[in-house]
Amino acid sequence: MTDTASEARAEAPRRGRRRRPDTDAPKGRVSAYRRLLPYARRHRALIAGWLAFLALSSAATLGLPVAARFMIDRGFGQTDPALLNAGFVALFAVACLLAFAGAARYFCVTLLGERVAADVRTDLYDHLLHLDQAFYEGTRSGELVSRLSADTERVQSMVGSTLSLALRSGVTLIGSGVMLLVTSPALAGLTALVIPAVILPIVIMGRRVERLSRESQDRVADATAVASESLGAIHTVQAYSREERESARYLGAVRDSLRTALRRIRMTAVLTAIVILLSFGAITLVLWAGAHKVLDGSMDAGVLGQFVLYAVIAAGSVGGLSEVWGEILRTAGALGRIGELMDAQPAIRSPAAPEPLPRPVRGALAFEDVRFFYPTRPDTPALADFDLAVRPGETVALVGPSGAGKSTVFQLLLRFHDPAGGRVTLDGIDLRALALPELRGAFALVPQDPILFGASAAENLRFGRTDASDADMHAAARAAAAEEFIQAMPEGYATSLGERGVRLSGGQQQRLAIARAILRDAPVLLLDEATSALDAQSERLVQQALDGLMQGRTTLVIAHRLATVKRADRIVVMDRGRIVAQGRHEELVAAGGLYADLARLQFST
Repeated sequence: MTDTASEARAEAPRRGRRRRPDTDAPKGRVSAYRRLLPYARRHRALIAGWLAFLALSSAATLGLPVAARFMIDRGFGQTDPALLNAGFVALFAVACLLAFAGAARYFCVTLLGERVAADVRTDLYDHLLHLDQAFYEGTRSGELVSRLSADTERVQSMVGSTLSLALRSGVTLIGSGVMLLVTSPALAGLTALVIPAVILPIVIMGRRVERLSRESQDRVADATAVASESLGAIHTVQAYSREERESARYLGAVRDSLRTALRRIRMTAVLTAIVILLSFGAITLVLWAGAHKVLDGSMDAGVLGQFVLYAVIAAGSVGGLSEVWGEILRTAGALGRIGELMDAQPAIRSPAAPEPLPRPVRGALAFEDVRFFYPTRPDTPALADFDLAVRPGETVALVGPSGAGKSTVFQLLLRFHDPAGGRVTLDGIDLRALALPELRGAFALVPQDPILFGASAAENLRFGRTDASDADMHAAARAAAAEEFIQAMPEGYATSLGERGVRLSGGQQQRLAIARAILRDAPVLLLDEATSALDAQSERLVQQALDGLMQGRTTLVIAHRLATVKRADRIVVMDRGRIVAQGRHEELVAAGGLYADLARLQFST
């Protein structure tokens, strides 16, 4: 690849930590959770079951104090064994109902959480696949992986556990509050006096907890990005003995994450302690007042017992809400981070009403007065006043020093970027007027750094043409001099190649990438240093295969080794984004200039 691509990758870590939108306001939290509504609507049956069993379990919980009052007043007070036994039977029946409803509620809400998280994860991944190259030049892949894994896992935990607990605590709190009022209005009024003291810390400290939760998730993403970057370049790390240094860098990122998490945990712990202290302090106050009412005969002991149990249930619900409040705020941060990605829109997309490509595709290419600037270098043109016409079936080689703009030509042809001025056409049609799948389906690319996937050799070969037959696949592998080493692997074409094809040598990876392009059978072939990693024997075999493949196809070749392009129909010499000369090898050598200098350096021996 050219220096532009490597510079973009180098810029990515510096530009990866972008400023996040503020989600402290309640409006931001509501907006974040509103994103889950479309996913929840897909699973209405589970939601209905969850709410029904939630209501049943809450009713059973609220029935326990009534059963306790019955035992106290009718069983102990009247010393009637039959009434006492009936009270315990009723209590056990309520417990059985509570157990069944609780188990059913858990099943429904946990399955709902798993399905919603799976839907969010799938939609987010699909959205990421359709974002353009400019987005990926400014975003670290490790951060994206963190959002796909950690943030969506947070959504699963929220829907499958935290939200259920919060709603159950809320329903139980409301129900116990009503029953407190029904049981003893006087004591209920006394309890109501301390409610503002319990809610106020949640409101004040909750915003701080949410801000720390968002910061904590960002630091986790930073640590993931560091690990992803180092593990993805493990050969370079080990070759330069950077293991200790990279380990220290990751440790630093993890410690930053832990420091932020510690502040969040400390704040949540203080909030929980305050809420629980105030809640049970209120119970103690009410119990003291109620005990005196029992002593002076103005209240039955069973009524006080029922009231205290409801108060305990209410206090437990408040404590549960205070504990999950931090998780609710933390998930709002995760949803905000997911929302940022879902809101990102690609600048490169198919037009609403695309023009059809003529069939068959002839492969005529044209750059007309094209100007282009990479987002990372807005002041330096990658292409300037660039005009190039390639006839159908012509083989054109692009040569020049690094940074001349050769790979940029490929980037614009595949419409990874759009030109700032001028236009690029295929068979006379502006690329911006074509649907992206149809446009890119007309090209077969062999990159300088072959990209293979952690799948079988057959799956990698069929990556650009999934419906290819076994016979076509084997023919493509033979043409690229790849079948011999594929058949020598333990399971032949079914052998897994490992992540990024690590089980193959560099030359084998490149031959497999060439076979993939041969199998694609596209009308336009783009070769970016396609034989750079091959030994002399393999290069000769592959070059013969490419010669056959290029027959009748428009072919653009990027090459630094001039020996590989001497037989091209035309050689285009580029420098600083401009065409400085073009012609056949002998003509350019005779004319002098940049190409003659390059040829002199390479052929001087």
